[in-house]
Amino acid sequence: MDQSLVRRLREEVAEVLARQRREDTANGLPLMTAEDERQFARAVVGRVLETHARGEIASGRTPPSAVEEQELADGIHAALFGVGRLQPLLDDPMVENIDINGCDKVFIGFADGREELGPPVAESDDELVELIQTLAAYSGLASRPFDSANPQLDLRLPDGSRLSALMGVCARPSLSIRRARLSRVSLDMLVQYGTMSPDLASFLSAAVAARKNIMIAGATNAGKTTLLRALANEIPPDERLVTVERALELGLGEFEDLHPNVLSLEERLANSEGQGAIVMADLVRRSLRMNPSRVIVGEVLGDEIVTMLNAMSQGNDGSLSTIHSNSSLEVFNRICTYAIQSAERLPADATMMLIAGAIDFVVFVERRNEFATGGELRRIITSVREVNGVDGHVLSSEIFKAGPDGVIVSAAPISCLPELQAVGYGGTAPAGWAS
Repeated sequence: MDQSLVRRLREEVAEVLARQRREDTANGLPLMTAEDERQFARAVVGRVLETHARGEIASGRTPPSAVEEQELADGIHAALFGVGRLQPLLDDPMVENIDINGCDKVFIGFADGREELGPPVAESDDELVELIQTLAAYSGLASRPFDSANPQLDLRLPDGSRLSALMGVCARPSLSIRRARLSRVSLDMLVQYGTMSPDLASFLSAAVAARKNIMIAGATNAGKTTLLRALANEIPPDERLVTVERALELGLGEFEDLHPNVLSLEERLANSEGQGAIVMADLVRRSLRMNPSRVIVGEVLGDEIVTMLNAMSQGNDGSLSTIHSNSSLEVFNRICTYAIQSAERLPADATMMLIAGAIDFVVFVERRNEFATGGELRRIITSVREVNGVDGHVLSSEIFKAGPDGVIVSAAPISCLPELQAVGYGGTAPAGWAS
């Protein structure tokens, strides 16, 4: 099925539904119930598909067959209503994480740190599995199986949230949803939220402009992806971006005014016969042949690290990526661990040399038990480390670090400062350091 066609027709149906809601409100009529809206949507889907078929005939093309039309109708309806009872949670701007351990054990994490037990999202575990299967069939670039032969699933929901699901390896089907609350985000917004100081924002903007390779590190739910989006939005709109992800999450191509030329690549799982898989390392390698200005790897979790570092050190400057780590310094050991597990079995000394030639800066972000603007828990950058070379191990200096009051300040001179100043950075070396 043509997923782009499903998305386009879904937008047409959604516009009709939204217009009907506005008209009902203007006329003082009560809003449709959820069930009435579903029935109305099915009628609208039928009209939209009929219009599409007529357009195909008028253009000299073959219209969809009855079977294909039904598949399109199911896909459009699933794209509109597939999240079922999860929709109210996804509509709540303060909901940040949803963890479900069976249909009636729903734990909701809010941006202000609250944790609550929510209502059931399905009548039974079988219905929960069907819900996940529906989402898997119509989200992402291609349908993804979720069954006993494929008991794990990662995908991006229509609103940009990230879903991870399991079955068969746990007592009950389980899933976790991490909300993408800030999709169109900028460094200025993160300054307002207290994530960084204005000087650090100026430095990061200059680092992107100077095409420095940046690795964003932090623990789970620290705000790595949000920071990656903000850095990516500093890239000029005339550059071609290629993103590589396990499940589409970044959504940089959704904002054509910021990034009109984006190619998003998504890892493909093997089919039921174990064939057809395209892993992250292959996608990173393929991305270099797609004429990228920059390659952005959503999250490094395995052997794609070697391919990515090779890409960074072979002229694809300005790359961005994220990685799980407990500190900015620990990133180098984490990369070595991934590299030695890769197909290349790269030893630590070779990995250290590769890191030194590929990564320019490591930015570490963490989640604090303090509140930012808007009432949510604060994410803050606590360390920025510059890679300076290699001598048995990676040589680096912490150029920004948290001071005694927790505010991040300049801590060491930046060796590439002239390059940053050439693109507008006004920062200088910290007091007491010779230039």
